[in-house]
This record gives sequence, C-alpha cells and structure tokens, in this order.
Amino acid sequence: MSNPKHELLTPENCTLILIDHQPQMTFGVSNIDRQLLKNNVVGLAKAAKLFKVPTILTSVETEGFSGYIWPELLDVFPDQKIYERTSMNTWDSADVKAEVKRIGRKKLVIAALWTEVCLNFPALEAMAAGYEVYFVEDASGGTSVSAHNFSVQRLIQAGAVPVTWQQFLLEMQRDWARKETYEGTIDIVQEHSGAYAVGVEYAKTMVHKMPQSRKVTG
Repeated sequence: MSNPKHELLTPENCTLILIDHQPQMTFGVSNIDRQLLKNNVVGLAKAAKLFKVPTILTSVETEGFSGYIWPELLDVFPDQKIYERTSMNTWDSADVKAEVKRIGRKKLVIAALWTEVCLNFPALEAMAAGYEVYFVEDASGGTSVSAHNFSVQRLIQAGAVPVTWQQFLLEMQRDWARKETYEGTIDIVQEHSGAYAVGVEYAKTMVHKMPQSRKVTG
C-alpha cells in the first residue's frame, strides 16, 4: 500500500498507549467535560481489551503530583504493568520505547492528558522515529480549548491521524458477521456510546422484541 495511513486499523496492526489518565492531570482538563472524558477513555480501553490490542499504560509522578491512574481504567487492565516516569515526555522512557519495539507494530494509537504536552511530545517523536501515530482526540484533554485545539492542529500538520474512541471500537469490529466479538462490541456501545446506545436498546427491544438489557426501576 503506497500510503500506510489509508490502511484501516485492525487488532493485528496497532498498539494502544494510554498516557497519564490520573487525577491531577484530569483536574487541569477544561476542553471537554471530564466525566465524558473518563467515559471515552474507559470505552477505548475496553475496546482494546476485547480485541486483544497490545496496550501500554504509563503514568507520571504518581505519588509526587499526579495521583494513581483512574481505578475504572485499572479495572479494565487489573494485571497490567504501569510504566512510571518523571519526564513529561513518554518517549523519553527507555522502558516504554523498548516495549513498543518488542510488540513490533508500526501503528501507535495514543490518548493522553494533557494534549499539549503528554500527547504532543511522544507523538511527534514517535513519528520522527518512523512510527505512524493515530491520536484519540476525545480520549485526550488539554488545559484549555485553545491548548487542545492548537495541539490537535499541530499533530495533524505533522502527519498524525485523528480518531475517536468509538471510531476505534467500530474499526476493530468492522464486520457485524464477526460473531466472536459482536456481543462484546454491543456491550461496550451500550455502556459508553450515549445516543448510539439508546438506539441499540430501542432496536433490540422494539424491533427485535428482545428483553431489556437492564431492569427499569422507578
């Protein structure tokens, strides 16, 4: 393929890197509702786990400043190694770069807090090192609307590809005939996809006459 960016993401061709989804970093996010941000990140993580996409978790100054990675994210990957850093730039970590090299995939899907620092720095350097970077825009957050938006522009101008967490999920599934991941995909949609989830529930109950996914109370 002449342009590798024209190739769809698949469970076999990419690695996911989740950077600094920690409390202190979350406090500083102001371009997106923080509960929505958490929903998107956890949905992204569940998608990676469902499709067995190799995932790297990294944190910065956990006990000195940032706090522990969100428990909801750790619940998705309870036994995952966490790469702790002092540098704002994940690409400064020899251990992270060694793990990326060990996995051996050229497509890196990255989400981070904050966009203007912890996403931009490693994304730019990974591209300089020959990797193809796809950044998950709605699973990353910046300290202001301008900080996030201009950082996104910088990444795109440098050659990174913007995606969303739900786009990642559906690109992994790709074909509804893939029954081994069909129910898992629908479960993630119903847990994290907002209006799409409501539509799925309506179709299941009203069109296909299936039982409700959850009991209605009150």
